[in-house]
Amino acid sequence: MDSFLFQEFDAVSASQWKQKIQFDLKGADYNKTLLTKTLEGITIRPFYHSDDYEKLTIPNLNSDFLICQTIYVSDEKKASALAIDALVRGAQSINFIIPKAINNKLLLQSVIDQFPTAELHFQFEFLDENYISTLHHFLIEQKTYFNIDIIGNLAATGNWFFNLKKDHEILNKLYDISSKNNCLIGVNASLYQNAGANNVQQIAYALAHANEYLNHFGAAVASKVQFQFAIGSHYFMEIAKLRAFRYLWDILLKEYQTTAPAIIFAEPTLRNKTLFDYNTNLLRATTECMSAVLGGITTISNVSYDRIYKHRNEFGERIARNQLLILKEESNFKKADTIAENSYYIETLTKQLAEKALTLFKEIEKGGGFLNQLKDGIIQRKIQESAKKEQELFNANEIILLGTNKYPNPQDHMKAAVEIYPFLRKKSRKTLLPTIIPHRLSESYEQNRLSHEKA
Repeated sequence: MDSFLFQEFDAVSASQWKQKIQFDLKGADYNKTLLTKTLEGITIRPFYHSDDYEKLTIPNLNSDFLICQTIYVSDEKKASALAIDALVRGAQSINFIIPKAINNKLLLQSVIDQFPTAELHFQFEFLDENYISTLHHFLIEQKTYFNIDIIGNLAATGNWFFNLKKDHEILNKLYDISSKNNCLIGVNASLYQNAGANNVQQIAYALAHANEYLNHFGAAVASKVQFQFAIGSHYFMEIAKLRAFRYLWDILLKEYQTTAPAIIFAEPTLRNKTLFDYNTNLLRATTECMSAVLGGITTISNVSYDRIYKHRNEFGERIARNQLLILKEESNFKKADTIAENSYYIETLTKQLAEKALTLFKEIEKGGGFLNQLKDGIIQRKIQESAKKEQELFNANEIILLGTNKYPNPQDHMKAAVEIYPFLRKKSRKTLLPTIIPHRLSESYEQNRLSHEKA
C-alpha cells in the first residue's frame, strides 16, 4: 500500500528540504528564525528527516496503564469510603498518603474485600519498621507498592527519618521480609521536576538515585523499585523524557547483569499550575497525562484543576479521574507506549536526552555517587540554577502560562476562593543538608496580584 501511494513521488533529501526552507525565508537567518534552544541544551529543528534519524531500542511494556486515585489518609473510615468510591467510578489502583501509623484493617479491609485485584500504592511520611511490616503481612496477597525512599526523604527534608545508620537498618529489615507481590523501594524523581530541574537532570538524577539502592542491595532490588515522575507541559519532550529513561534504566541494569521493566508512577507537574484562570489547569493536566501514557508509564494519578488552592473535593477529583478515563476508554490510549515509535522528532529527542542524561549520570558516579553529591549540595545547586533560568524565561514572557503572564483576565478575583495557602512556605529548621524545594513558576506574580485585589 505504501509503495502504491507514494510511487508517483520522488524522494526528497533533508538537504533539499533545508534549501527550500531557506529560499522561502527570503534572506532571513535560518538558525535565528527557525532553531529553538531548550533548557536542556537541545536544538529543536523545524523538520526531521530519515536522513539523520537514529532509533533507540526501548523495551516495550506490553501492558496497559492503570488509573490511580491519590487519597490523603487523615481518617481511616473516610479514606476507605473514598477509595471504594473511586474504584467504583473507574479507578484501578489507589495511592494512599499515610502521615502516621493508622488502623490498617479499618482503612483497607473493605477495599480489598470489594476489589481484590486493585493495586495499592503507599507514600509514608514516616519510617516505622513494625508498622510497615504489619501492613505488609496484612496485604501479603495484594499487589502493593510501598515506595520507601530514604534518599528521597533526605533530599526533600534535608534530614534522614532517624539517621543514616538507623534508616538503612530499617530498610534492610523490610527488604528481607518483602515478597514478590510488592515493590518496596520508591525513587521520587517528581521532586526534581517540581523544583525546576530540566529533563536531562530528571533522568540522570532518577538513575543515580536508583543506583544508590542497586549498590546497596544488588541486582535483585531492580524488580522492587518504582519510579515517580512529574510530567511537564512540553508535550513531545515529556514523551521523549520517559522513553529515554526507560532506555537508560535497561542499559544500567545490564551492567548489573539483570533486567527489569521500568515501573513508573506519573502525575502532572504542579510547577506550571496557576491560581488565576485555573480552568487552564485542566488543559495542562490533560496534555501532560497524554505525554505520560505515550511515554510508557505503568500507573498514573491526575491532579485536580483546583489542587493548589482548595481542599480536596468530589468535583475536582471526579473531573481529574474522568480525564484519564476519557484518554483510556474513549481516545483508545490503551497499550500506547509504542505509539510514539518511528516518529523522527520524538525518536531524535529521545536519543538526545538519553545521551545527555547518560553523560550527566556518569559525571555523578565519578563524583562519588548521587548521595555524596546530595550531601555536598551539588545536586541542589544544579537544580536551583536550572530553576532560575526557567523562572527568568517566565518572567520575561518567553515561557507562557495563559491567563497568568499572557491574556490575564482582570475580572478574575481569587482571594475569596483560596481555602489553602497556595504558595511556598519557608520553614526555619535545622537540616543536615540543603533541601530540594518544589516551587511554582507563577507564585510571585499571583502574590502580587492578590495583594492588589480588593476584598
